[in-house]
Amino acid sequence: MNAVARRAVPDGGAIADRLNRIDWENVYQDLDNYGSALLPRLLTPEECAALIALYPRDDIFRSRVLMERHGFGRGEYKYFSYPLPDLVGAMRTGLYPLLAPLANRWHETMDIGVRFPQRHADFIARCHAAGQLRPTPLMLQYGAGDYNCLHQDLYGEHVFPLQAAILLSEPGRDFSGGEFVMTEQRPRMQSRPEVIPLVQGDAVVFAVHNRPVQGQRGAYRVNLRHGVSRIRSGSRHTLGVIFHDAL
Repeated sequence: MNAVARRAVPDGGAIADRLNRIDWENVYQDLDNYGSALLPRLLTPEECAALIALYPRDDIFRSRVLMERHGFGRGEYKYFSYPLPDLVGAMRTGLYPLLAPLANRWHETMDIGVRFPQRHADFIARCHAAGQLRPTPLMLQYGAGDYNCLHQDLYGEHVFPLQAAILLSEPGRDFSGGEFVMTEQRPRMQSRPEVIPLVQGDAVVFAVHNRPVQGQRGAYRVNLRHGVSRIRSGSRHTLGVIFHDAL
């Protein structure tokens, strides 16, 4: 594939500008309180359409996974190969330094010794030194009746505690159903559900595995999972941005 075709969408400068305009204190507050935060209209409809158009091009992906075959749900997804398309790479490297301070604060609060560098390239170098060499950004494709079981995206020893999903399709026009769902399991309590409504171009940032919650006797960890409810009609595409690489 030539460079122009691989880019497919505008470069990451526009993404950096949009990220810088976000009220990150509100984002951090939502992540602290709920384990997720909405970044509205992070991508334009044209960018979403261009990314969806990449899905049939197997030459830019390293693998395809049929969910039903592995008990993950129904539908399919593909992991991008390196080098990532420009917009996908820009999203990954642009979001990471904005989330790294919160990730470090969460680890400190949960008494986890690992800290994260400010540059994503330095974190990826850490992953690669541990044998986590395979890129994890992915695109998911669902049709009517498809769904994604509740899960956690853990791919090796080195895990960045936050990730993002961007809805590329328009609810009500391209599909119905297919809500983004999270559950949070607190010790000795029933699980708390959370449904995050998304429209085309919205991103949701959320906890990969654990987040700290302040209790009467100090902070404790809660366990989170995420998934997608059943698609009732149409077709739904999502871009997943995971910051650690896989074994």
